[in-house]
Amino acid sequence: MDRWEKGMLAKSLAGHDKGRIYVIINIEETQVYLANGETRTLDKLKKKKKKHVQLIRQKHNIENIDDASIKSILNNYKKTETIELMEES
Repeated sequence: MDRWEKGMLAKSLAGHDKGRIYVIINIEETQVYLANGETRTLDKLKKKKKKHVQLIRQKHNIENIDDASIKSILNNYKKTETIELMEES
């Protein structure tokens, strides 16, 4: 069983946004609400079923967060992911 928490990162597994990384903003029983700070802002969250999302075990504090902070979190994640891939090669 996965443990869903606000502030965790999540990767889309299905749909036209497959492979995109988001921050979990809100959680319901079967769905999550996601933001990436660009196309999906805090005013226009992406609603996605939990089964179509893969959790990334990285949690961030999202109290008083804005779209710029979300973009920064995701950019930092992408940089560390790229570095890790380069080290594995």
